[in-house]
Amino acid sequence: MPSYLETALDIAREASALLRELSVQHVGFELKGEHDLVTVADRASEKLIVERLRAHFPSHSIVAEEGGGHAGSSDFRWYVDPLDGTTNFAHGFPVYNVTLALEQAGELIAGVIADPNRDEIFTAERSAGAFLNGRRIHVSKVERVEDALAATGFPSRNRHQNVNVHFFYQLAMMSHGVRRPGAAALDLAYVACGRLDLFWEFHLHPWDMAAGILMIQEAGGLCTNMFGAQPDLQGPHILGDNGLVHQETVALFCDIFAGRYRHALPELPG
Repeated sequence: MPSYLETALDIAREASALLRELSVQHVGFELKGEHDLVTVADRASEKLIVERLRAHFPSHSIVAEEGGGHAGSSDFRWYVDPLDGTTNFAHGFPVYNVTLALEQAGELIAGVIADPNRDEIFTAERSAGAFLNGRRIHVSKVERVEDALAATGFPSRNRHQNVNVHFFYQLAMMSHGVRRPGAAALDLAYVACGRLDLFWEFHLHPWDMAAGILMIQEAGGLCTNMFGAQPDLQGPHILGDNGLVHQETVALFCDIFAGRYRHALPELPG
């Protein structure tokens, strides 16, 4: 395979360094929607990434969050999130990343997730494994949801219409806990390296999850939708886990979708 991963890694490092530089400048932000932020850093990082990708692979398609992509004319498509965790970045909360993934004829073949705050770079290549700073990673060996640490996220927009609070509560009651860091690509990478045992979320974009899906698969885990079917980058939800808790988690989710709750919400004191 050509050096797609090596090129993506170099670009991610450069964009990550740019975010580190901009983070100390307290850059301002604006709203794309009622709650959806975009910063100078998003646009600067995307400009850098798209320019580098087009220089190396001029025929490749590029799908980028802030709209600076490139149509391209080949079977290769890059998914780019120049700043995953924009709200965290805008508030100085140090959980955000740069993520790139490459798809060939519908199959994910390479992915990078770079965390500028921890100097951690996760990489994956189809049939070649997943790595953190060059060392191979594997999913956890936790076998039961009750022993698991999970993570999820909530949308910036239309929060009042999102049903995830039901899933959040049930998992929080059953597991060791549910984290909500606010950067989906890092959550997926943490499943791949065993820091988390499972992650789920509704209504992610392809650039949020493409690299993380490949990373979990190459680290020995499973990625599906929340019903256990094949993952879809355009789909309404995703579940990534270590494979050992997969069937139990899917069964739980099916119950919740059907309105069968294992733990009732507590009543407010009168």
